[in-house]
Amino acid sequence: MRLKDKVAIVTGAAAGIGRAIAELFAGEGARVALCDIRAELGEEVATRIRSAGGEASFVRCDVSQADEVEALVRTTVSRYGRLDILVNNAARWAGDGVLLEVSEAIWDDTLDACLRSVYLCSKYAIPPMAAGGWGSIVNIASVNALFGVHLAAYTAAKGGVIALTRLMAVQYGGQGIRANVICPGTIETETTRTAFEERPKLRERLQQALPLKRLGRPDDVAYCALYLASPESDFVTGAIFVIDGGLTAGMKIEG
Repeated sequence: MRLKDKVAIVTGAAAGIGRAIAELFAGEGARVALCDIRAELGEEVATRIRSAGGEASFVRCDVSQADEVEALVRTTVSRYGRLDILVNNAARWAGDGVLLEVSEAIWDDTLDACLRSVYLCSKYAIPPMAAGGWGSIVNIASVNALFGVHLAAYTAAKGGVIALTRLMAVQYGGQGIRANVICPGTIETETTRTAFEERPKLRERLQQALPLKRLGRPDDVAYCALYLASPESDFVTGAIFVIDGGLTAGMKIEG
């Protein structure tokens, strides 16, 4: 098992990419602490992992709140005795859009959920990782951080995630802690399916724009996170992994 004896925290683990990562990590031998603000869904995921023979627990946590994040890390270390892996996946972009139309409240809320959360979770996770002499932080950003498309606050926040990840790689590599970032493209999750229902032609347009001619699946991101979380990537830090079906590589023009 690729994560045998490792302890991981996965934020935003109640659905989508976070759920896929938590389930994959548990299947690879990690003891996983799931966190989310959606308690019922989070508990369901933890129960499903345990039913499959894995070890998991759920802690309700708003990752934009320092006291709740501190409690999450403290509870995890108390329960499992250590902390090796942190996956900062939690995000929110409801109400976001074109820069001049984004309210200050939405801007602040998005940056809290997408960037402040990475700062807080890393701040409290790094000390127990350093105490163990090894740690892997995997931050989930977005291709929005790599080129301008839409969602002003989300794009700014995810760009900040990349910068913060690389800084952590430099500052804490000497303590055995690695930090890397994944930039997913369009992934089929509960959230994107809702968007496709509201705009029926959007899914086909996005799919046809990709060189691989399909949208991503949560497992596509989860397997990259597994590599970065495992000792297999011990010489990898400060790196950006793009999981986007070729979107940022370009588009083939027919004719």
